Amino acid sequence: MAEKTETRWRRRYTELLQELRIAQTGVQILFAFLLALPFSSAFGETTTFQRTLYIISFLATAAAAVATIAPVAFHRALFRQGRDPELARFTHWMTTTGLLLLVLAVVVAVLLVTDFVLELPLALALTGLTLLWLLLLWVLVPFGRSRTDSDSGASG
Repeated sequence: MAEKTETRWRRRYTELLQELRIAQTGVQILFAFLLALPFSSAFGETTTFQRTLYIISFLATAAAAVATIAPVAFHRALFRQGRDPELARFTHWMTTTGLLLLVLAVVVAVLLVTDFVLELPLALALTGLTLLWLLLLWVLVPFGRSRTDSDSGASG
């Protein structure tokens, strides 16, 4: 029984690591864009509002990067100690935290860019649509599907 439980936790941890690889790529791409942005010639044309959006998005992306990379440090500290349940739980929380921070970073980055090239009302509308799209695909559909699977007795 203990072997089966250990195997299950190891499988959960491996699945989480696969998810993290995808999330980390998105975070890294956004972070690279934001790192380069202030060094572009057009950045001097930004308003105070746009620079505030930039800082919020930049810091949220940095925090998302830290959260999605944190499981690596945690794994190094607990490597081969038979603490797979603890590793899986920590990785789950850091992945969730990283994704929430990434939602903030993406939405604010969209507002930054759209406000720079469009009028504010249109920028706000497009940013709102982006937020709705993120919530639909990252929250409503997955959790709705999860509830449907649980209700029908499906197992994963």
